[in-house]
Amino acid sequence: MNILYERLLLIVLCFIFGIVLWCMYDNWYIYSYTMEERVQKYKPGTFGAVAPEDSPILDDMAAWITIDNTNIDYPVMQGTDNVHYLNTDPFGSYSLSGSIYLDCRSSRDFSDPYSLIYGHHMEYGKMFGALDDFLEPDYLAHHKTGSLIIGKDASVTYDLEVFAAMQVPADDEAVFNPEYGGIRQRITSATGVPADQRDERIVALSTCTEGSSISRIVVFCYILT
Repeated sequence: MNILYERLLLIVLCFIFGIVLWCMYDNWYIYSYTMEERVQKYKPGTFGAVAPEDSPILDDMAAWITIDNTNIDYPVMQGTDNVHYLNTDPFGSYSLSGSIYLDCRSSRDFSDPYSLIYGHHMEYGKMFGALDDFLEPDYLAHHKTGSLIIGKDASVTYDLEVFAAMQVPADDEAVFNPEYGGIRQRITSATGVPADQRDERIVALSTCTEGSSISRIVVFCYILT
């Protein structure tokens, strides 16, 4: 009886240990395969003016966004809806970390007055997990530059000027409806930054706040022409 009990206990412990190992592997896989190393060699401009001809990144790539001195350096995808690239990487494969992607209502050439880009909030500053830091005024003041390369053919490159960041409810229509038209007033009233006095187009980077599904962190950049 004791031998049977010991064997059953051993089986249970092995099963639990297996679950723990799987969870550790799954966590490692998610954070090791969030695109950084896999996509960098396909960045337009890295090996010439356009992306390499053998680039496996899908033609859904609208742009490539970089915020200097952060981990944000990714292709920007755009699907026919705002769900597809939540769990699909730029190569078309299923991925829990998904992709950085442009709102389906926004023009893929960023010609709209206001464009909106989404990304998962991940630890260690991966994907758009780096946006948290911009809520600190000193950090924002020292991380104000970036670039936006349009299309896989690198048809044009814009400089970006990061100018404001705020935490907002997930249902804030002024922020999350690119067609609403009230974003400049919303930024000005919330942050004191006179966005309503500048003519440059605006692109917003949005992610979930850690541990919350009802609020978002949004970082705003001017597209300089």
